[in-house]
Amino acid sequence: MTRQAMAGTTLRGELIAEALAMAIIITLGDSAAAMLILYDPSPYATAYWGVCIAWGLAVTIAIYVTGAVSGTHANPAVTLALTLFRGFPRAKVLPYVVAQVVGAMIGAALVHQLFGPVIDAYNVTHGLTRAGGGAAGVFFTAPGAHITPLHAFWDEVILTGILLLGIFAITDEFNTSAPMANASALVIGLLVACIGAAAGYLEGWPINPARDFGPRLFCWLTGWGDAALPGPDNYWWVPIAGPLLGGVIGAGMYQYLVKPYLPPRTSVAA
Repeated sequence: MTRQAMAGTTLRGELIAEALAMAIIITLGDSAAAMLILYDPSPYATAYWGVCIAWGLAVTIAIYVTGAVSGTHANPAVTLALTLFRGFPRAKVLPYVVAQVVGAMIGAALVHQLFGPVIDAYNVTHGLTRAGGGAAGVFFTAPGAHITPLHAFWDEVILTGILLLGIFAITDEFNTSAPMANASALVIGLLVACIGAAAGYLEGWPINPARDFGPRLFCWLTGWGDAALPGPDNYWWVPIAGPLLGGVIGAGMYQYLVKPYLPPRTSVAA
């Protein structure tokens, strides 16, 4: 096999892994959202942390399944930050992002398969329609009470900045306080859960453009129409632009404000 053919095979495997990672995350995470929204009483009515931990563990599982193949970016904000600060090949950025969005759409389709009848019953019971946005919160995010789209944008800048600051610290091999490789997936999942527990009611803590846009695109194709894209008040761009900017800021903070001051690594002569 030629070097070019081997490179093509490797990239194909990486893209499959990125799509699979996002499919896992959305299938489990949006299913938890369905359990919260569609049922009355909801099993999470007084236990919101359960939704947060479900999302976090979904990320952890995705990393364990696909990390050895693609590194499990599973987030365009992560891919962009790794490109700018850790030498991820620029030629792979667009394919990775497309794979992530496709995987998120697949995850949304699986959630629709699981909960489709419950979604329709919920909408009938509450006098809602898909075109009117009924049960859309199962799949994609929206501003919470008192939150405007512009405010939500800056929320996502801050929250995704925290996410990438944490990911860069957790995965830095020279950070002596970081968890070992086999534990980093769990800690990253807990970081996602912590962000949700701290600020999830603001706008659903997308902190990942593919997490929101993939399901939103799926819903646009399956009856939600304008309620999905462009969404009320043209909200669709907020969960894309906010995380991309925030991810760069958070990763940059680690690279320039933390990494240069790590304890020096010294070699011991044999």
